[in-house]
Parts: sequence; structure tokens; C-alpha cells
Amino acid sequence: MTIKDTAEEWEVRATATPFVGNKTSVRTDDVVMPDGSVVRRDYQVHPGSVAVVALDGQDRVLVLRQYRHPVRQKLWEIPAGLLDIPGENPLHAAQRELYEEAHVKAENWRVLTDVYTTPGGCSEAVRVFLARDLSEAEGERFEVEDEEADMELARVPVDELVRGVLGGDLHNDCLVVGVLSLLAARAGDGLDALRPAEAPWPARPFEA
Repeated sequence: MTIKDTAEEWEVRATATPFVGNKTSVRTDDVVMPDGSVVRRDYQVHPGSVAVVALDGQDRVLVLRQYRHPVRQKLWEIPAGLLDIPGENPLHAAQRELYEEAHVKAENWRVLTDVYTTPGGCSEAVRVFLARDLSEAEGERFEVEDEEADMELARVPVDELVRGVLGGDLHNDCLVVGVLSLLAARAGDGLDALRPAEAPWPARPFEA
């Protein structure tokens, strides 16, 4: 038996979109179950996201602290952002986010992991990249606004982040998945064995 997620789509008898927001919407589908019954499922339709574990030469990860209103907390996170343009190359989006949020560029990019953040209630798919060989970006800093205007930046040792995750002090899903995936990759075949940055992503197909 191969342990691998597979594409599948059950019959939808009816669908509606009762709410449309700025970036996401809410959809209601009447889905046919295996026994023939029809069950209503509500979920958030999301364009997808990218996130970046930016690892420097001193084994520190670039993190930022940002207010997240739905959970009423300031969370330490890794740089991340929406795939605003349909079909956008996720690597280009990740490079943009690293520049805009941290004014940093990286020469070495790999795919660390791909995840669905909340598959029971949201279609969001996230590609988490590993970025290495970091340096300061050229030019002027990107002008931030809203919650990002209050953002704090730091470089934190990997081991300290792991302790924070396992100790219940750090909760952002991309940070948790990214940092623990980094440890797993190191313990396995090594970071250079990770998938290339342009690896296919069936959840969010893109043009090279």
C-alpha cells in the first residue's frame, strides 16, 4: 500500500457562494456521499499561499512578529503571502514576499513541503520553501501598511524555534511545519536532496 494523497472529486448536486470577500469567499456545496445521501459542506475558497524558511549562515531562521486579528494574538511567523495572481509561479511569489517583508534575497531555493492548512474547512494550499545563502536586497525597502506596519523582525536559532514549537509558545502553522520539516530533512537525506524550487505543485498548478 502506497501512502500518498490522491486527487478525487465527489459529485456536487448544488453549489452557492453566500459570501465574497476581498481575497477569499465562502462556498456551500451539496455533496453526494458514498451511500447516496447528500450532505451540505461550507468552506472557505482560498487562492493559496507561499511561505519561506529563510536560513542564514549562523543557523538562524528569519521570523517576524505580526498581529493576527482572528486569534487576537501577535504571532511569530515566517515570511508568507497570498498567491494573488491565478497561475502565478510560487517561487516568484516567495521571492517577492521575502523581499517585501524582510528586504532579503536568497541564492539557494528548495521546496521544503506542501500542505493544506485546514482541509476540513478551507481550500488553502501552502508551498513552504527553504531559502539559503541570504543577503540584503538592493534598493529601497518595500513600504508596508496595515498590520505589517507594526511588524518586528528577528533571526532566531533553529533549536530555539523548535523548543518554542514543542513548548506551546509558537503557533503559526507555516512556522511550525517549516521548522519541523527542516529538522526532518536534515535527519533524512539532507537539505540538498529536497525538491527543486520549480517542482510541480498539483494543488496550485503554475507556469514555469
